[in-house]
Amino acid sequence: MRYKQDQALPEEGDLVMATVQEVFPQGAYVTLDEYDGLLGFLHVSEIATGWIRNIEHYVRPKQKVVLKVIRVNRARREVDLSLRQVTNEERRLKVMEVKRAEKANAFLRIIRERCSSMSDDEFDRCVSLIKDEYPMLYDMFEDVARKGTKVLEKLNLPKEIVDAIVDISSKIPLPKVEVGGIMEITCSRSDGIDVIKDVLTSVEGNKHNADVSITYLGAPKYRLVISAENFKVAEKALNSILQSVQKGIEKKGGTFKFTREESRKGVT
Repeated sequence: MRYKQDQALPEEGDLVMATVQEVFPQGAYVTLDEYDGLLGFLHVSEIATGWIRNIEHYVRPKQKVVLKVIRVNRARREVDLSLRQVTNEERRLKVMEVKRAEKANAFLRIIRERCSSMSDDEFDRCVSLIKDEYPMLYDMFEDVARKGTKVLEKLNLPKEIVDAIVDISSKIPLPKVEVGGIMEITCSRSDGIDVIKDVLTSVEGNKHNADVSITYLGAPKYRLVISAENFKVAEKALNSILQSVQKGIEKKGGTFKFTREESRKGVT
């Protein structure tokens, strides 16, 4: 399936999803899924560092692989590729991009079915308008899910298309980021347990445009996790909550300490 329909050839440095077609001692031929099956060449020296005893330990016929474009001959429509130059993070992000593109294309097919009274030319015109605004089509569905139909107003799309987009967008899980860490809270008062409970309960009730989770790990530790649509919102909520907890506990004669944990991105 082709996702970048307006591009005849990739650019040097691009990451592409490819399907291995043929493997031989000098390398492998692959087809580029996003470019109408354009043929590309993966030389053995670009498969892995060091000596390769068996290429099929790295790539096999029909296997899907993320590759980096290292040379493009536009006159001859030849593309040279590399596997060893792709980092794990680049691979993860590319796979995610392709999956999102596949979902977006599936959503378009559903919308087309629901708008069956519309001519193909009119529907294609609407899709072109959308792609001009959202080159990564799945971003539109997320945008509508977060902000509503106002993001589509300037496109002047027919109501039946807008209604279909809204319906689909309402059902997709929005990716979130997570920030947080371990709070160590003590209060030596006779009612210290109730004091801590009251402070934490008041914090959980104030969502700060984010989802707040506090888990008891055993005295004096509590895990605090903030989930939000982006790091800016999550960090703002985290700082506000930490200040609130520290102020509330210390006001009652208790102690507070916070140890940050690694943040997470792309959680649904």
